[in-house]
Amino acid sequence: MAGGGEDSRALFRAGVRAALQGWPALQIAVENGFGGIHSQEKAEWLGGAVEEYFLRNADLELDEVEDFLGELMTNEFDTVVEDGSLPQVSQQLQTMFHHFQRGDEAALREMASHIAQRMYRVRATMVTTAREADEDEDDVDSMEEMEVTAMNDGTATDGVCPQPEPSNPDSQTIKEEDIVEDGWTIVRRKK
Repeated sequence: MAGGGEDSRALFRAGVRAALQGWPALQIAVENGFGGIHSQEKAEWLGGAVEEYFLRNADLELDEVEDFLGELMTNEFDTVVEDGSLPQVSQQLQTMFHHFQRGDEAALREMASHIAQRMYRVRATMVTTAREADEDEDDVDSMEEMEVTAMNDGTATDGVCPQPEPSNPDSQTIKEEDIVEDGWTIVRRKK
């Protein structure tokens, strides 16, 4: 390894941790306790495991990194990552490792800084959106429909789902169930 100095290794370690902290799939798994009561500790351990994986395997292909991360997410957090972020995070990590191998500390700093800035912008946007949502809660009655995406045999179909009405046993009863040939069950209300 050409540039495996302590400063480079510390920068690589910080970059790995930043990439993992900025990975929405991992953060959702941690926040929702998919890894059990020790989800946060597992996420911290994951950073060291990924760093060690790269240091022990100098010539990794992108698909090997993806497989490793996917396996860790499945085994440690009972999570299958299907949002398309796995290749992106794997590519970030692989690029950082190449900078580390060359001893390019400036590029490592720049990547870690870029990831951290992007995380900050995403969090700031999420906070703003959450505040706007709190303000809009007073206006819930004006929302009559919400758009949903349903999965039917692996194909996405867009539809509109009406706003649920308050539950009143006298005003709503289920009239009938129809099984449509594609496997969906339609439940209609008696009016």
